[in-house]
Amino acid sequence: MTTTTRVTDLYPTRGATEVVTPRQDPVVWGSPDTPGPVSAGDLQALDRDGFLAIDQLIGPDEVEVYKRELDRLVTDPAIRADERSIVEPKSQEIRSVFEVHKISEVFAKLVRDERVVGRARQILGSDVYVHQSRINVKPGFGASGFYWHSDFETWHAEDGLPNMRTISVSIALTENYDTNGGLMIMPGSHKTFLGCAGETPKDNYKKSLQMQDAGTPSDEALTKMASEYGIKLFTGKAGSATWFDCNCMHGSGDNITPYPRSNVFIVFNSVENTAVEPFAAPIRRPEFIGARDFTPVK
Repeated sequence: MTTTTRVTDLYPTRGATEVVTPRQDPVVWGSPDTPGPVSAGDLQALDRDGFLAIDQLIGPDEVEVYKRELDRLVTDPAIRADERSIVEPKSQEIRSVFEVHKISEVFAKLVRDERVVGRARQILGSDVYVHQSRINVKPGFGASGFYWHSDFETWHAEDGLPNMRTISVSIALTENYDTNGGLMIMPGSHKTFLGCAGETPKDNYKKSLQMQDAGTPSDEALTKMASEYGIKLFTGKAGSATWFDCNCMHGSGDNITPYPRSNVFIVFNSVENTAVEPFAAPIRRPEFIGARDFTPVK
């Protein structure tokens, strides 16, 4: 006989109406005096704003290594045929490749790099594992964006992450201009959870990875949040990085410029916050999107 431990749902979502819930969890879980690569001032800024921008996380030579590996992956017919590759709905070009740290030893080494995982451990106050990794490819002339959303809303509803103890890093592999579909975040929005309206369709991930629908806020809610928090657009050279809390309201626009925008995206979750059953979905998403291997990164 097996028993299932019930976990309290601190963040209700996907009901009949939108629900606003104040954040129940810390933003920075580590002690302020715990040594690590993030300064005390930057930890305070992360707690306040929900994000931390770094001008150069990796150097130019390293950027070239990761760009070559990205190009290799997106031009490999076997990778394109893999279910972990998501294509643009119109052009049918590769949009994202998931679980890239398992597909590629080059990106696996990046995940284990202390400049990367060390920051995640310091912020989350524990060992961490990779909940999700992917490369995002935004070629010029029409690559579509990612609509406004909180990652935690999806990871809670569809992957079963109980608490907000998850941090993401987006590392630029091409320059981020203010015109080529860069990341936008509403500073301070991570302190409020917006539970979205509407049930989760079965196998929702097949559609949502191309174009988000379930789990997106209403126009009215976004207007109110933008008025309260404002919108920050991130630009920077290749090799720059943005760390952001799992509950930040964020998105990005289409890229209609000639200039590509590609990045590697890694999500670290605390080993003390492992996934349970989904809180608001009929079935789990596949493990290449929401990991069930909780082995700490070493």
